[in-house]
Amino acid sequence: MSKDDRIEVDYRITGGDPDQIAEAIRVEQTIEFPFDLAPTWIQQEVVGHVRNHNGESVTIAYHAGVAEGGLPQLLNLLWGNVSLFPGVRITDVRLPESILQQFRGPRYGIAGLRARFDAPTRPLLCTAIKPMGSTPSELADMAGTLAHAGFDIIKDDHGLADQPWAAWAERVETVAARVTDAATAAGTNSVYMPSLNVTSDRLAEAATFAKDAGAGALLVLPGICGFDAMRALADNDDLGLPIMAHPSLLGSNVVTPTQGLDHGVLFGTLMRLAGADISIFPNYGGRFSFSTAECLDIKEKCLSPLGSLAAAWPSPGGGMTLDRIGELLDFYGNDVALLIGGALHRGDLATNAAALVERVRNL
Repeated sequence: MSKDDRIEVDYRITGGDPDQIAEAIRVEQTIEFPFDLAPTWIQQEVVGHVRNHNGESVTIAYHAGVAEGGLPQLLNLLWGNVSLFPGVRITDVRLPESILQQFRGPRYGIAGLRARFDAPTRPLLCTAIKPMGSTPSELADMAGTLAHAGFDIIKDDHGLADQPWAAWAERVETVAARVTDAATAAGTNSVYMPSLNVTSDRLAEAATFAKDAGAGALLVLPGICGFDAMRALADNDDLGLPIMAHPSLLGSNVVTPTQGLDHGVLFGTLMRLAGADISIFPNYGGRFSFSTAECLDIKEKCLSPLGSLAAAWPSPGGGMTLDRIGELLDFYGNDVALLIGGALHRGDLATNAAALVERVRNL
């Protein structure tokens, strides 16, 4: 096997002696068996090889065959048992073409959604209907106002599941119909994106139900339902809908600097492998703790070459205000899906929504 056909994983090791921990990682992540008892060919080919070592920074190269079996095993290789080692963080991953060609990645990505929403150069505009406790009719009224204004994507808040105030099926049917009617009347391309915050045994059925009800995209929580479950939805040609990934439950993988995965790896590389057309993450300066460097890392991993996989839309959110739109566009450029939620409701929703749409469409 050539050097170029290896999976390379960069680690930052601060939990002890980097040499000892790197030795443990390369064995633990592959054979999980005493190294000295393994046959010679397994020691040489299957067990990972330390390729670069510079203080705390270590690169281990793995035989591509170790990750055969699809996304579950690739995730297992990257962050399986090593996730239990304190003081270990993945800072980058480089995948060979033999691995990348196994993934379809985002169905639409940047180019596909630009065509879908007739947005050849501008950012996408996304928002969420909320708060929890609202009735289907109340949520539909909000969604209709936003569709009339021309928002591209009007999604469920990720916490909307099957609560008694707005049962899942009733909410999806009611909101989808209102968005379709409002978009048709106003001549906009707005789509409703329900949250697939349902049990695993209902996931595929719920996605089909949503499409049949008129939903034009799907919000998936891969930290809850699983990355490969999202990948299966993205690859489903009978669905064929854009996928937006929400970061719920994933924060503990990135927020501790000495542990987990770097932000770009999780919210960029892995989301694209799992088929997300749009990847939501907390923007710097919002109500979460992401820094400008971390957000830039996500942006770069969403957009940078990854085999033949389409680029994904970075979607910063989390307490974004209307007066920061210019700043966000300066930072991210136009290949960004702006996610503005609660701020639109400070004042008149219809007025705020129309003004924001006009501003972004005139870029």
